[in-house]
Amino acid sequence: MTAFFLALFLTFATQNAATAQVDTTFSVILSGGHVYGSPLPAGTVADIGIKGDRIAAIGDLSGADAARRLDVTGMVVAPGFIDSHSHATGSSPSGSALVQRPLAENYIRQGVTTVMGGQDGSSTLDIGGFLAWLDQDPAALNVGLLIGHGSIRGAVVGQDDRAATPEEMERMKSLVAKAMQDGAFGLSSGLEYTPGYFADAREVAVLAGPAAAAGGLYISHIRDEGGRLLESVREVIDVAAAAGIRAQVTHHKVIGKGRWGRSAESLALIDSARTAGLDVSSDQYPYTASSTGLTILFPAWAKDGGFEALVERLADPTTRARIRAEVSEHIRIERGADPATIVAAVCDFNPSLNGKSLADLLADRGLPVTVEGAADMAIELVEAGSCSGVFHSMSEEDVERIMQHEMTSISSDGGVPEFGSGVPHPRNYGTFARVLSRYVRERNLLDLETAIHKMTRLPAARYGIEDRGRLAVGLKADIAVFRAEDVRDTAEFGAPHAYAEGFVHVLVNGRPVLLEGKMTGLRPGQALRMAR
Repeated sequence: MTAFFLALFLTFATQNAATAQVDTTFSVILSGGHVYGSPLPAGTVADIGIKGDRIAAIGDLSGADAARRLDVTGMVVAPGFIDSHSHATGSSPSGSALVQRPLAENYIRQGVTTVMGGQDGSSTLDIGGFLAWLDQDPAALNVGLLIGHGSIRGAVVGQDDRAATPEEMERMKSLVAKAMQDGAFGLSSGLEYTPGYFADAREVAVLAGPAAAAGGLYISHIRDEGGRLLESVREVIDVAAAAGIRAQVTHHKVIGKGRWGRSAESLALIDSARTAGLDVSSDQYPYTASSTGLTILFPAWAKDGGFEALVERLADPTTRARIRAEVSEHIRIERGADPATIVAAVCDFNPSLNGKSLADLLADRGLPVTVEGAADMAIELVEAGSCSGVFHSMSEEDVERIMQHEMTSISSDGGVPEFGSGVPHPRNYGTFARVLSRYVRERNLLDLETAIHKMTRLPAARYGIEDRGRLAVGLKADIAVFRAEDVRDTAEFGAPHAYAEGFVHVLVNGRPVLLEGKMTGLRPGQALRMAR
């Protein structure tokens, strides 16, 4: 060991009385890996000693004892990945995919050890109750929650297109304040969805106030990721300025072929805001297709009053014709006038439709594949109960430009799907492995150190998670170990139910949830609450 690394090791030892200097017995030692995300230079070969749920030493532990010593020679040892935007939690324990499938194998096999739920403005209103549930019945990974603006507005104002009254504003503010007190990490919004769409920027800023006062984050699915992209990014910046809050444009993208390339402008807005002293960032998933409900194709006015009101409007011939015209225009402008780009992912009312595009469905009936025909098909599907969809509307150039920005972290915008059910977006299974394989190893768009930073330390800093996202003595032992040359995402569009490969060990709070490439069945995850 060189004098430099010996000095570092001795420093770590003196920082914690329970290090190898005092007691050479560890619960786990990861031996001989290339360590990233630690105080050591990236890629340094070192051992990591774990005691209980925390890192106890980093350095040369060849003389130490451990209940379990794992030889990780030649492998990358990184902090466990943090998913900045996850739908694993749903809006309640009873409806949570993570509660139903707590091992979260699709996440663990990507090295993800923490998910941040309550996104797009949709969350439980009982943050404290959900976290208490997770305290008693934990998952394999850690869970943090945001409070959703849309859920609050729906509970207080309803699904109607109107301004909140002063009394309703106070009620909504109190719900945000209570959520923050109970451990929420901030406020999320989904301004492209109703009822969030019906709120103006002033309402959002006022409700972000209690989150700001508690040190939280405002994260937003912006109002429009297509024609009004820049206006919508400015709205996030305006909320950040008005509320005095850290803000994040979530799943940053550019929708619509005619607008491809405008990520240069949206990123410039973020840079300008940061230069002006505002703390603004973004996150992204590494795909050129998005996924959400088919009602995204429909105009907001038609959804005033909620889903049932939309279906009632479709029953009126005159209103139906107006809706059809606007859905057609959306497909023409936002989806490149190509019905093949809109794919049914999960249709609970008729699973035989899963994986078929609107073009496929028209062709199956012997109908011409036209924009108007696609609008009719979309209306029919919504009337039957609606489906989730996958939408191929983005460019690789924009994906890469956003990914390279220094303030972009990685997120999946996925959840914990039932394996084999439906044809969901492959991001559920492959996001983090895809970054490491396609954008680091194959395309050299990012170096390994930068990619790991975007999955660990950066999202931890954005959310204010102080004891994770790094490998350092005293921090929680959330660790992903993988073979950089073998990591790859195997999930594909049309065949998404396939686990990522290349991850060997994953530890959550010091306990192995993936060991020698096999799930252990352990559930050591913790319910996370924002530090005060």
